[in-house]
Amino acid sequence: MGNVLFSMRNLKGCPIVAASVSPTLSQINPTGRQFGTVPGMSEPALLSNHVAPAISREMLSRLDVSGPRYTSYPTADRFVEAYGPAQYLQALQQRVEGGGAVGGAATPLSIYVHIPFCESVCYYCACNKVITKHHERAIEYLDALRTEIELVVEQLGRGQAVSQLHFGGGSPTFLSDDELEGLLATLQSAFRFVPGGEYSIEIDPRTIDASRLKRLAAMGFNRLSFGVQDFDPHVQHAVHRVQPFEQVAELMQAARNEGFESINMDLIYGLPKQSLESFQRTLNQVTSLKPDRVALYAYAHLPQRFKPQRRIDAAALPKAEDKIGMLSMAINHFGASDYDYIGMDHFALRSDSLAAARRQGRLHRNFQGYSTHPDSDLIGLGVSAIGRVGAHYCQSAKTLDEYYDALRRREFPIVRGLMLSRDDLVRRAVIMAVMCQGRVDIESIELAYLIDFRQYFAAELRQLEPLVESGLVQLESDGVRVTALGWYFVRAIAMVFDRHLQADKTVERFSRII
Repeated sequence: MGNVLFSMRNLKGCPIVAASVSPTLSQINPTGRQFGTVPGMSEPALLSNHVAPAISREMLSRLDVSGPRYTSYPTADRFVEAYGPAQYLQALQQRVEGGGAVGGAATPLSIYVHIPFCESVCYYCACNKVITKHHERAIEYLDALRTEIELVVEQLGRGQAVSQLHFGGGSPTFLSDDELEGLLATLQSAFRFVPGGEYSIEIDPRTIDASRLKRLAAMGFNRLSFGVQDFDPHVQHAVHRVQPFEQVAELMQAARNEGFESINMDLIYGLPKQSLESFQRTLNQVTSLKPDRVALYAYAHLPQRFKPQRRIDAAALPKAEDKIGMLSMAINHFGASDYDYIGMDHFALRSDSLAAARRQGRLHRNFQGYSTHPDSDLIGLGVSAIGRVGAHYCQSAKTLDEYYDALRRREFPIVRGLMLSRDDLVRRAVIMAVMCQGRVDIESIELAYLIDFRQYFAAELRQLEPLVESGLVQLESDGVRVTALGWYFVRAIAMVFDRHLQADKTVERFSRII
């Protein structure tokens, strides 16, 4: 991989924010009032948004409800334990029998590799992780990963094309350079990595230096994602993740010097000790470094579900109104700093390929978030990893013991998943059109799935009416269009077409939609 030019995905797969009660549309706009005229609001969502709609704190507070992130449909909480290794084997065999074809052309694979280890715990974290300073624990894990790769190759054959690879965690840089290089060599021998693919790795700035960045570049990575969260020292101490601004700035410059094509930075608002003033300073520091992409997540304090959060002083958390203020501040700040709002909680420099894809209607979405590459079958490797093959979704065991046990038996470590129904496939197409293109073309859906759209989605079209009145959606003769304002609340629009969610509104599972 070292001498091939790759681009990489920068989006994380683990949930930083946690669950709340799913809303009804009356919760989204309980008063029925219109928000008034917003500049650019009636323009198609995919036009350049250099001038963002005016979004007030009141509007954010009213519309920031809870809902899925729609990296898939149905969402992962709908996976069932009746799905196991036999069903996953069937999915792989069906891919081989169908030639891995979509629309008559073979599509390259996407691969996700989960590295669960971290040296220390970040108190906000809700990822599947193993906290340890014993780096020798990676040896057994890497052996298990190699066995899992062998099982995939036995079914798909060696040399399947791959255009996307993402190392997430945990902290992938917990592995030594030699271990990372060895794992990549195993993947290279199993698959054929195509030029122009996306190669990404998540970076904990505390575990890396300029020499390690140089090695990563030599391995073939050319996009990075830095976990920063906040630059304020008081906030960093409160969440047990201390990494000075100067350290990150030096690493960013070193990465630029090594020719990394794109760098993402993760931020979280709503952390303990954060204030409007301190968060504004963090935003200023972030934009001074000019990361190509920024992921801005909301923190939800759920210590009853996530043990590390029990170490956070709830009294130190910002008030709800200040949290909304931080979001409003960030939207305005990035908009004024040469960034486009991509969707949900992501921003990209207007020169970045992701921003260009959004403007041109070429966004795609999968379990790793927004991408410029068409959606493809995803092979998940490692503990808790999620995959998608054809009309199948699957997830591996969440504990190391269970993961190791399956692979010792040379059995796929799949413990839950889902085979999509025809209705799931139709709704997936509609929801992804909303999430990625900001528009559902009725004729395209009707031709692809042989349905009468207005009849099939009659109830959903009625449920969209409050969002139309709120200026988030336009119902047109040939489709459903998300407005420029609606793009900031696109999850709320997609939720209308989610049959599972509409049938089960009271289960606590999802993050805030902003």
